[in-house]
Parts: sequence; structure tokens; C-alpha cells
Amino acid sequence: MSEKLSRSSYDYLIVGNSTAAISAVEAIRRQDQAGNLAVVSGEPYPAYCTPLISYVLAGKIPESRMNYRRADFYQKMRVTTHLGHAVTEVRPEEHEVVLDDGAALGYGKLLLACGGAPIVPDLPGADLGGVFTFTRYADVARVRSWVQEHGVQEHGVQEAVVIGGGMIGVKAAEALQHLELRTTMVELLDRILAQALDERGSVLAQRALETAGVRVLTSRGAASLPGEEGRVNGVRLDTGALLPAQMVIVAIGVLPNTSLAAEAGVAVNRGVLVDDHMRTSLPDVYAAGDVAEGYDMLLGESRPIAIWPSAYLQGEVAGTNMAGGDQPFHGSVAMNSIQVCGLPTISVGLTEPARAEEVLEYNSPDGQNYRRLFLRDNRIIGAVFVGDIDRAGIITGLIREEIDVSEFKQKLIGRELGLLSLPKEYRKHKVMGPGMEV
Repeated sequence: MSEKLSRSSYDYLIVGNSTAAISAVEAIRRQDQAGNLAVVSGEPYPAYCTPLISYVLAGKIPESRMNYRRADFYQKMRVTTHLGHAVTEVRPEEHEVVLDDGAALGYGKLLLACGGAPIVPDLPGADLGGVFTFTRYADVARVRSWVQEHGVQEHGVQEAVVIGGGMIGVKAAEALQHLELRTTMVELLDRILAQALDERGSVLAQRALETAGVRVLTSRGAASLPGEEGRVNGVRLDTGALLPAQMVIVAIGVLPNTSLAAEAGVAVNRGVLVDDHMRTSLPDVYAAGDVAEGYDMLLGESRPIAIWPSAYLQGEVAGTNMAGGDQPFHGSVAMNSIQVCGLPTISVGLTEPARAEEVLEYNSPDGQNYRRLFLRDNRIIGAVFVGDIDRAGIITGLIREEIDVSEFKQKLIGRELGLLSLPKEYRKHKVMGPGMEV
């Protein structure tokens, strides 16, 4: 064993500092006010809202609004922080982790909430200057510095290409366009946001991007990134075409950060495997958030579900159980919410028509609002909202509770859908609260 610079020990140690980690901190403190608690993260920042990084880059919100909790959060929760120090090794037999500076931290219970890492394809030129991913706060500074250093001017950064048309790619493209760069998005599939929206929703989202000035190329992949003097100057497509670019953002997806767990002997599949109490295969080691495989209640299987609501719930369950509670994780429903150049969209659950027995659809006369519901056995299994998303919360509740909607099915699509459209007993118990008259 290598010599350690120092060793501290905690009753609870959390690796990671995002949604699942913060939720776990709060859950632990509800159960245990006295136990020693620490958070360690390779990022040097307090917890922040990852979905806001594109708005910061575009200058739409100040950096002060990035914080996920108040500045005194760690102090109030009596949390020792080790920020800016990545965990390089987990030693389960010694009940300790090793940091990148050689220090060791002991633990009674350990939570792996280390999230996911951006996928970087093996493209020639991917290591050139001007090629970035866009999933962390630090990426904002790197992209901004590159643009400022090279200037939005003649012979400077004028054209940008975003590789990938998922949620990260869409928000990155929108931010770059806002910076007055000529921006092109390249998507391998035949439509953007294919994992989040159905075909109609994708069409409306692409239209919003193009109206804002972003050029969208679908059914095309990147083959290489040509460069000169160590800097990228274009994207060569698999069709042979060359797109000029002085900056490229790779946004083709995120994979769970499982290497730390796997090297420690934790059972791993696509993500870290956990039971319904978020326990891993090793004693006293838990996992939550994007790194874990959460239970998808609609699919009836465990899989990585990289969404904030699921991460928060998993963190709460993990923290509660680490501190001696008994709270099961009942599963989550996939949900995506993204505003595309001012166009709000939400998708919930399973949105592939092949999985449904019945599909209900609403299009507003002006073509600005679109709603589609997917039903099986008279229960909603998925929904897509574009434009008017006010009733998404009602539909999400019906999906989660697996409510039989056969008696009010047609009201689900009309604009008159509201709380009074729901069965009285459901409203009484779920909306108004037990014992209240409706």
C-alpha cells in the first residue's frame, strides 16, 4: 500500500457533488444530526445546476444563479468538503478512498454519486485545440476563453459545429448561435432529440432551431476533424463534405462513470447495479444518480436514467438508508424537459408508438401547440408536450400512479383538461390530500 499523506475518517462519505449527492446530504441530516459527513468531488465548485450552463455561456443568466443550494448549505448541513480533489481509488476492505493528492478518507458508509462522463468518439482530430465537450461548468470557461482568445472576427472564430442533436447538443447550439457564431448541428439519426421527443416534436424543435439561425443536418455523421497548427478548422462528414469550423462541440451523449466502482469490485452493467435501497454489491457502499442503474417502472427493468428528478429521488433513498432508515426506491419514469429557442417541450415515459395500443393527439389550429399521449391497457405510458406544457404535471401524475383513464380519455387531449377532469377519489387523495373535500 502506498504511503498516504493524511487520513481522515467520516461516518458518511459521498463521492460527487451534484443532485444525488445533495439530496443524500439532506436525507442523512434528517436521520442523523450528529454523524460526520463529507463530500468529495473532482470539481472545485459548490453544487451547481448543470442544465443552466448553456444559459451562462449565452449570457442569458449570471453565473451567480448557477448555485444549486445557498452559499451556506455545507456549513448548515455540517458537511466537510474536499472539492477539487478526484477520488482515484476505492478500497472497500479498508473502508477508505484515495484522492488524487495521495490523501485517504475513511468511511462508515460510502455513496458513489459520481455521475456520468461525456462520450468522446475516436475521431481523427478530436484532440485538436477548439474541440470541446459541454457537460460541466468548466466547459463554459473553456469555450468562452477560446472564443475570446481567438475573437469573433475575420480569421477568428466565426463558425462552429455541434456534433450531436440530443439535449446537450441542442442547448450548446443555441448558446453558440446567441454568441453570433454561424452554427451548424450534425446529427447521425434522421431527426434531432430522438431520445426525448416523437417525430412531430422533433420537427417542431428543429424548426425552432432553424428559425433562430442554426443550420441542422440530419442523417449525417462526423468522420474526422481536420486542423492546422494544432487547431481545428473543420468537420469532415461521412458524405465527404467539409464544414468549416474554428470550434467544435462534441455532444453525442454521456455514459455512467463506472470505472471507479468497477475497479473496486462493485457489480456493474451499463451503470452501477443497485437494489431497491440503492445498495451496491459491496457492504456499506451505495450508488445513486446518473452513475447507477435505476428502476424504470414503465419498462419494468433497471437502466441508467440520466435525469435530475430520478437522481434526486435516488439520492434521497440512499441517504436515508445509509443513516439507518428504511426507504425503498419504487422506480422512476423517464422525463425530459427542454426549451428550444423559446419553444418549451416535455416528454414523459415511453413515447414510441410501437409500445402503445392507442395514441391520442392534439394540434392547435395555429400549429404552435402539440400534445400526444400513448396509452396501453387504458393507462397512459407516455406523453409529449410541445408549446403549451401547462398540463404536463397532471399527465405525469396519471402515468406514475398508473391510473385507468378509460372514463375520461377524451378529456386528456382537449384544452379543458384540469384537476376536475380527474376521478374524485384520485383528486381527493393525490391532489387535495386525504380527508379534504373536493
